[in-house]
Amino acid sequence: MAAPSIFTEKEQGFLRELVRQRVEFMVVGLSAAALQGAPAVTQDIDLWFKDLADPRLKKALDRVGGVYVAPTASTPPMLAGRTVALFDIVLTMDGLGAFDEEITHTVEISIGRAKVRVLSLERIIASKRAANREKDRLILPVLEAAAAVHRDTRRPRRD
Repeated sequence: MAAPSIFTEKEQGFLRELVRQRVEFMVVGLSAAALQGAPAVTQDIDLWFKDLADPRLKKALDRVGGVYVAPTASTPPMLAGRTVALFDIVLTMDGLGAFDEEITHTVEISIGRAKVRVLSLERIIASKRAANREKDRLILPVLEAAAAVHRDTRRPRRD
């Protein structure tokens, strides 16, 4: 499945480098929903990594001029640098299983010249329901409508 580019060339370059280095990650959250056709807008791109200590992640960041900032008592782990400024690190997803379980619920989408794993709309919806924040409740009808369209387009036609 090819997606229209909602990412700049710099962001695509970081994703491409993650793939090149074989870092295990997936795109999650509303950016993942938008990549699957949901008319959703978000201010960041959420990435869920299998292992933040993976040296290949540091290598990918080094190659694009980004850095990993370890968590402190008052801040979560984050990425810093112009090329990775819009990326946020997700450690868990409300209502979902561990990374190894959820990676089986992804779809592969082309972003520029990289094919990346993107959490399925159904799992994004499950997480939004479990989080049950006001902003999640507001976006659920949009995500559910997009998922219904997505399901309909995958069904074989009987003529």
